[in-house]
Amino acid sequence: MHASAKDHTRINQFIRVPEVRLIDADGAQLGVKSIQEALGIARAKELDLVEVAPMAKPPVCKLLLYSKYKYEQEKKKRESKKHQKAGLLKEVRFSPVIGMHDLNVKIKHAEEFLKENDKVRFTVFFRGRQNQHKDIGLRLLQSVSERLAEIATIEQKPTTDRNRMMMTLAPRH
Repeated sequence: MHASAKDHTRINQFIRVPEVRLIDADGAQLGVKSIQEALGIARAKELDLVEVAPMAKPPVCKLLLYSKYKYEQEKKKRESKKHQKAGLLKEVRFSPVIGMHDLNVKIKHAEEFLKENDKVRFTVFFRGRQNQHKDIGLRLLQSVSERLAEIATIEQKPTTDRNRMMMTLAPRH
């Protein structure tokens, strides 16, 4: 058993230092030992010698099952990913014939997103004959950006893509 290429955790015979600070499986300090002595203790207890702090002087190694250690590390990584913010770009969609009250509600939602440090993409979608009046969509997006000017900056100016017009706002810092 050895550490994988992307893992970089050295174990057993892959630890190439003359001596290590040894920690038992239950966390008890066993002191500074030669690498041969540490490997002998690990073999006797049927455990792996895993380098947990390679930059320490001398490096810190722990007696444990490598597979269990790797599982715990993966678990910690997954837990930390859970607490990271997933969506940094929120989208607010509406048509060019949106009512004033409905637009106000959409802008309120966008304000909340911007206050949470999310970027907001406003998308005006056109259907049928509405495609001939892209100017209405442009005016709508300009009014939205003016109303949110205090808390947001335009990251992407209004662009047209077939039957859509999009503009992205980023929160001011």
